Amino acid sequence: MASSELELQPCPEEPRSFGLWLQHAAGRIVFEDVRSYALERIGAQVSAEARAEAEKAVNDAVYGLMMVIDGVTGRIANDTYAVELSVAVKLLNREAESVISEMDLKQGDGMCMGYHRWVDGDFGEDVVATPKTWLAQSASTRRSWMPDI
Repeated sequence: MASSELELQPCPEEPRSFGLWLQHAAGRIVFEDVRSYALERIGAQVSAEARAEAEKAVNDAVYGLMMVIDGVTGRIANDTYAVELSVAVKLLNREAESVISEMDLKQGDGMCMGYHRWVDGDFGEDVVATPKTWLAQSASTRRSWMPDI
């Protein structure tokens, strides 16, 4: 399910819990919009063995991305300069179009650490997001307002 199909849940107020919640939100976005996207594109016709290999490759690629985000890898340098990625997670106020909080994920607890929980669907103690209400409706109810094609 794409992150656009999720509804953000209230964030915890306690600072440590809030920081973890924000990092779990970043992980949820990566898992929904990168990992799930790739897994959904594995053809239905592939053998169980090929599917397992494809899923392992997707998981390895996502973990590689986590290593870049954490700063473990992902740096090109010479004696004078270096280039690296910086990935931030932001909590935004949509009405005021402002940033409420921002965290450079390299300064967090570690996307690689989170990965091992996220791969099992565990996005933290404080719920980050739930499916939007309209997605919870039955498929037949949703189809009732859709035009026939």
